[in-house]
Amino acid sequence: MSELSFEQMLDESFKTIRNGEVVEGTVIDVKEDQIILNIGYKADGILTKNEYSNDSSVDLTTVAKTGDKMEVKVLKVNDGEGQVLLTYKRLAAEKGNKRLEEAFENHEVLKAKVTQVLNGGLSVVVEETRVFIPASLVSDVYEKDLSKYADQEIEFVITEFNPRRRRIIGDRKQLIMAEKAKLQEELFARIQPGDVVEGTVKNVTDFGAFIDLGGADGLLHISEMSWGRVDNPKKVFKVGEPIRVLIKDINGDKIALSLKFEEENPWLDAADKYAVGNIVEGRVARMTDFGAFVELEPGVDALLHVSQISRDHVEKPSDILSVGQIIEAKVVDFNGEDKKISLSMKALENSAPVEEEAPEE
Repeated sequence: MSELSFEQMLDESFKTIRNGEVVEGTVIDVKEDQIILNIGYKADGILTKNEYSNDSSVDLTTVAKTGDKMEVKVLKVNDGEGQVLLTYKRLAAEKGNKRLEEAFENHEVLKAKVTQVLNGGLSVVVEETRVFIPASLVSDVYEKDLSKYADQEIEFVITEFNPRRRRIIGDRKQLIMAEKAKLQEELFARIQPGDVVEGTVKNVTDFGAFIDLGGADGLLHISEMSWGRVDNPKKVFKVGEPIRVLIKDINGDKIALSLKFEEENPWLDAADKYAVGNIVEGRVARMTDFGAFVELEPGVDALLHVSQISRDHVEKPSDILSVGQIIEAKVVDFNGEDKKISLSMKALENSAPVEEEAPEE
């Protein structure tokens, strides 16, 4: 029997490896662009930056140090220079595919950082495996600009898993909708008409404001914004500001809101403030051919009939008065039940007797 040469004996002392085999190695040297590992083979293994991660900016000296253990996959036993080429990212991707397949089958909620913002959606990476979230599945509302999601950690579920076609689709929208449905159910369970709740102005239109109540939106109609008159809601409310509102009515999933708190109702003490004979001051709010409506305070208007403007004949109120003008007049009639007050400027002219007011046209 012939004796084995030293080189043969040395070769036999090392394990054999094959392309595609998963091996564990020990880091013996780290450079910025490659990691060298002892994999128990006659040649060391070389792990380049390109085969470590898809992130071209990674500095390998920050992710590994001498003595670290790493599980890698053999790409090529001999690269032509006697070295073993290794890959970490492909092994991680295989594990990532398996992980995502399990998450897809179990409807598991995953969390990952957004690595790319694309024209058509977002890209996230789970264990070196790319998941694409289309723009239509990023949110439950249309978002034209997705750049705010860059580098953010987001939650999603896998709704399509086809690694052969490199098609792994994530969905964030359904999680948002499920959470909103839960919050909506909790909100409707605890509120009822008459409650005063806190909210946030979500949107302002010409006819009102939508208030986020934390689970559902309520409508604060322009007619319910004040006991007085509001001409332009956009001048009164700003998106994002907190607001305290009254639940006026709930009809199905529609919530009507109000800022007309009963304790602030100006008609509660109007009988005393605007009793017949009192002299009051007000602002001309609007005019018609038969008279002017005078705002005595927000929510309380009085009629100054054209016949009560002056002892002299007045053809129409606009001949004497203008909108916004402050006037002084005497209360000649008060009807609290119908919320009607009649005024007379003529009654203040040299204590002239007040003629009976002509009927309202």
